[in-house]
Amino acid sequence: MLTIVLRILAMLALTIAVSTTAAQAQLSLYSGASGSSSSETAADSELANAIREATEAGASVIVIDSSGNLATTGQTSGSSGEPDKADPMGEASQLMQAQSQWAEFRKALESRLAALPYSIFEVQYILRQTSPDGQISTYLWVLAINIGLLLIGRWLSVEIYGKRVARKYVVSRIKENPVGYRDKMPFLVFRFVMGIGGTLFAMLFATIIGLLIFGESEDISIQFTVTAIFTAYFLSRTVSDLWRMVLSPFLSQYRIPPFSDRDAKRLYIWASVLATYDISTVLFATWVADFGLNYNVYAMVYGVLTAAGAAFNVLMILFNARAITEAIRAGRSKEQVSWILWAISIAWAPVLILYIAFSWFELALDLVLENPVPIPLIAGTYGIFMSVVVAYGAMNYLLERYFDRSRKVQEINAELAEAEASEEPQVAPPIELAHSISTYEDLARRVAGILAFVVGAYALLVIWNPDADWTQDLPMERFLDVMMILFIGYVVFHFFRIWIDSKIAEEGGDMEEGELGDEGGGSSASRLATLLPLFRGAILAVVVVSIVLIVLLEIGINVSPLFAGAGVVGLAVGFGSQTLVRDIFSGAFFLLDDAFRKGEYIDIGDVKGTVEKISVRSFQLRHHLGALNTIPFGEIKVLTNYSRDWVIMKLPLRVTYDTDVEKVRKLIKNLGKELLTDPVIGDNFIQPLKSQGVIEMQDSAMIIRVKFMTKPGDQWLVRKRVYQDIRELFAREGVKFAHREVTVRLADEKEAGDLTPKQREAVTGAVQAAIDEDYLDDIGPGGGDRD
Repeated sequence: MLTIVLRILAMLALTIAVSTTAAQAQLSLYSGASGSSSSETAADSELANAIREATEAGASVIVIDSSGNLATTGQTSGSSGEPDKADPMGEASQLMQAQSQWAEFRKALESRLAALPYSIFEVQYILRQTSPDGQISTYLWVLAINIGLLLIGRWLSVEIYGKRVARKYVVSRIKENPVGYRDKMPFLVFRFVMGIGGTLFAMLFATIIGLLIFGESEDISIQFTVTAIFTAYFLSRTVSDLWRMVLSPFLSQYRIPPFSDRDAKRLYIWASVLATYDISTVLFATWVADFGLNYNVYAMVYGVLTAAGAAFNVLMILFNARAITEAIRAGRSKEQVSWILWAISIAWAPVLILYIAFSWFELALDLVLENPVPIPLIAGTYGIFMSVVVAYGAMNYLLERYFDRSRKVQEINAELAEAEASEEPQVAPPIELAHSISTYEDLARRVAGILAFVVGAYALLVIWNPDADWTQDLPMERFLDVMMILFIGYVVFHFFRIWIDSKIAEEGGDMEEGELGDEGGGSSASRLATLLPLFRGAILAVVVVSIVLIVLLEIGINVSPLFAGAGVVGLAVGFGSQTLVRDIFSGAFFLLDDAFRKGEYIDIGDVKGTVEKISVRSFQLRHHLGALNTIPFGEIKVLTNYSRDWVIMKLPLRVTYDTDVEKVRKLIKNLGKELLTDPVIGDNFIQPLKSQGVIEMQDSAMIIRVKFMTKPGDQWLVRKRVYQDIRELFAREGVKFAHREVTVRLADEKEAGDLTPKQREAVTGAVQAAIDEDYLDDIGPGGGDRD
């Protein structure tokens, strides 16, 4: 009522002032132009003073001229009707606009603070007028009574609904070891829904008790106050249940973020209490505004309460910073996480504190300048965060359900591999660093996380600037297009990489791993498994180059000169790096000819070993003694492959001259038949062990050679077993091995004791040289063991 009276008085005063100003202007026309300037100045000053006084009183100002029309500010354009052209030099800079806005803010703040005492009296008057009994304390009693009723309803909801209805359904769904989102999300969502049911039951019980005791109020202000209290209770309990779903403070097996029990409970209490305070603040400010109270009081109350809420949010960050930082890193050290994740874990707290401070100052500026106040930035940010978390959990649940079948197949294969490994001696496998995105499920999870982040960031921008139209801004539109292209390229790149890696794993799955330090020559990878790594690099390079070219085209850069420049660079490289070109083309033809594959044992003259890695211009050989050699393809003149089709192993045996050669032949033949039935090495033979008879007569022994044919790489195991069985067989049958002997005859019938020290050294050297020469003749030019 007081506001209406003040507005009417202000309108009358302004009308009288405008009429007086018009009369003075007409008199000045008759009296001449000499006093026109002073009269207009006095009239403008009087009008401005009247407007200022009415505004400070909290009344809305409408200026009406003497003819009854609304007065307008600014000058109209000429009679021609042409619009005024904007003066580019007349536009103020951003710095000048900021300074002007700050001056306006200070002036408005001083004006509102000066008028605050009068505004408080107005608030008291309005509250007394709207109260049923004319007392302001009535609203406090309504608040206290409804809080008490809600507490009683909450207790009844726990005792009746919680313990007798919801408990048996919730407890029966609890698992001891839930796995992933597919086991956790259904239970968490179900418990959240049951929590909302408990909140509704509490509100229902409180309403019934209030109606039975106090009856239904007919006063609109009391009804509105009760509605605000119940709305605050429902929203607070719902947000608390959301935090309980995310943090799971009392069921650690269902907790998704990696918090400890103590940290989860503490963060849950902080978040729930702050959510209750923030929701109560917003609804109380809404209650004040909807009652039509003075705007100065509304702005002051809203600003002070939100400042306290911002301070509490900062305290929550400081008290829980360590736990949240550890959760971001998932308990890993700096060396175990990426630099991006490490930077986020360090920077999130100060950035969030600055964001909270800036959000409050932005709200205070809008309140003082009486700008439209949308959803508070802090409350909107919390809402976006909770929505993103819930949406991310839902997407991961759907992904796990979709990939559940393939995961079960992997688990079965892993169990079979563990069962096979338990039957064999355990050997530590070489450490391989797996890619963080190794399966399609990992890629889908990463895409889900990126989409959730993008949606959250977009919603945050909408809250910051709801009137912005991003599609009308050409640079922003191009930026969004480039980001979309990069995102699609990121997905395509990893899709092809995962597909090729899975094919490589399938092709190399049947390849047996050789022991470290063995002689090599075992089973090799397939031809496709050898070539796929090279194709992977080529395909991924094509994807990357295509994405870069599309981005350049989107930005507006002409890429035609780039193709011409690439051709010139290619010619320059071809002429200047002939060795490089020779290596690349030689490698291409070697691989097309299928000269060797990954895992095969080859000899190229100076170097021999097992092929470990193949690149575009070179490959790496691992010698069985451990040395790793890198050889360009262009350096290969002759290549010997020991891992194709079959291998013949020939073993020389030194026996004495009195050995029965026929007997030895029969013994070796029978041993070969026995080895064919051996459960360990029997399947490795292609041709059985057989004797080739005497191949050489030496001074101190006969050389009998035996041979067998096996699969490549199996000859070393078979050789060990053959040597062992022949030794036992000869010992059992009385066949003696001949030892190396060198007979030294001294001239002039001298005795060994008559030799001088120099003569003894000469004799010893001659003996050793003879033994070494004899040994080299036995093992042949290629060597008995690859060294």
